[in-house]
Amino acid sequence: MDPELPVVRLCVAGMQAEAEGRTDAAYGLFRQAWDAAGDDYEACIAAHYLARHQGSPEETLRWNRECLDRADLVADERVRGFYPSLYVNMGRAYRDLGQPALAYGYFMRAAERVSELPEGQYGNWIRFAIGEGMRDTAPEAKDAATGEGPTGAVSPAPRAVEDDIDTSIRNLLWGWCARADFVALGLTLPAYLGYLGTDEDRMRLRTALHTVHAARRLPEDEQAKLGAVIGAAALR
Repeated sequence: MDPELPVVRLCVAGMQAEAEGRTDAAYGLFRQAWDAAGDDYEACIAAHYLARHQGSPEETLRWNRECLDRADLVADERVRGFYPSLYVNMGRAYRDLGQPALAYGYFMRAAERVSELPEGQYGNWIRFAIGEGMRDTAPEAKDAATGEGPTGAVSPAPRAVEDDIDTSIRNLLWGWCARADFVALGLTLPAYLGYLGTDEDRMRLRTALHTVHAARRLPEDEQAKLGAVIGAAALR
């Protein structure tokens, strides 16, 4: 985003107010940004921040939809990288409204666009949000045949790591947390939390676990457990 745009400057000031705990001031700045928006692109930016300061799930959904609709109207490279976040916000809004099937559809849409994000903290954060949202809403979504927006047209659910393998990985992670093994955690958590079930994600998770195993820093029992996880068919 162009930092010289008045709307962007207002939103940056609003984020600063948020960070300082001045919620009312932040909302006022985001509202000013909305009022100052001169086109759909600027309105999309302002609506995104206004959605974070609504008093009800219904209003949060309304502003997230406004943001998404404006992005669709822009329809160029300026908003391409917005979509994973926009779909996550729609998914969260529907989840908060108790509509998991609709939420799942948007989380799936976010997963389909996540490759457009750059590598790094922001991309990881969006991946974590997508993975969490899909895990929270997938069971209810399986029976959804009709509904609004993407629910009836999403791709098949991605392959999850089988329960026994997932449990083994979680147990290893808990052990590393307990003794503050930050190296093992730092190598594996991004791949585990950002796992969305694709072949690429499966390889990323397997590679992260293999890297920890190859370093041979773990206690003997953990080394053996990790080797068993890596060798499991679920991660091949």
